[in-house]
Amino acid sequence: MSRSKHTEAQMIGALKQLEAGRKVEDVARELGVSKHTIYAWKSRYGGMDVSEAQEARQLRDENARLKRLVADLSLDKEALQSVIRKNGWGSQL
Repeated sequence: MSRSKHTEAQMIGALKQLEAGRKVEDVARELGVSKHTIYAWKSRYGGMDVSEAQEARQLRDENARLKRLVADLSLDKEALQSVIRKNGWGSQL
């Protein structure tokens, strides 16, 4: 996923402008994005405050890090079990 050049605060600020009654096209033009991007932001950050959005990003990053850790450990476990089976040590345990 590509990183946005806009911060969560800018995205939520744009959504707050929409709630205040501005047109999507005007807000999109002002920020230099398409109106489809604004709708994507709305689906992702709609109803959130800046602190909630930052917390959600931190949780997504932490979740991704933990998934990578689990995958690495699973590969290590499989490799060790393969060595144990190959050397015949499995029957001695």
